[in-house]
Amino acid sequence: MAEGLRERKKRQTRQYLSDVATGLFLERGFDAVTIAEIAEAADVSVNTVYNYFPAKEDLFFDRSKGLIDRLSRFVRARGAGESAADAVLRELREEVESVSPKVGLTEGYDRFMKVIQESAALQARLWRVQREQFENLEATLREETGAADDDPLPGLMAGQINWVHQALMTTVTEEMIAGRKPAEVSREALVLLDDVEELLSEKVLNYAVRAAR
Repeated sequence: MAEGLRERKKRQTRQYLSDVATGLFLERGFDAVTIAEIAEAADVSVNTVYNYFPAKEDLFFDRSKGLIDRLSRFVRARGAGESAADAVLRELREEVESVSPKVGLTEGYDRFMKVIQESAALQARLWRVQREQFENLEATLREETGAADDDPLPGLMAGQINWVHQALMTTVTEEMIAGRKPAEVSREALVLLDDVEELLSEKVLNYAVRAAR
């Protein structure tokens, strides 16, 4: 369905507010910037900002919904004969090989992550996003395998697969903050993913294999 004029304007306004706020956060730090200052810089009212973003953290993590569903999307899109872990590893390798901003391999990612490291509020929100990512993946694995509500296996498997993603992102973040170039970090991240895969058990690597049609 085509996007209507009203929806497009709302989307553009939301993106504009997020961009203005992010610029201020990167320049001065998250805690030092107020909603009133963001509204003034964007030439809108404080109420307008709150209409789009209920909390200041929402302005910084404007795209968190995509992060929360990220691993689940990989699993749902896996091919015939491919397990949940294989699908996630394949998708992450493809993003690393292409030096994708989706895994932090872009100039400026270090500044973004430094803002988080300097703010307890943002660290708490990031933890929540990561927790929701895990819970979303667990629900997806439970649905994909038809596991009972009291079956612990989907949660255990989600923990292992989520660890793969966190190990990658932690390493990329550390290397980018250290001043490394994205292409250099990309090559080392591919080696890391190989090492991570070797650490996963066969039970994890063969879980939730999609049957051939």
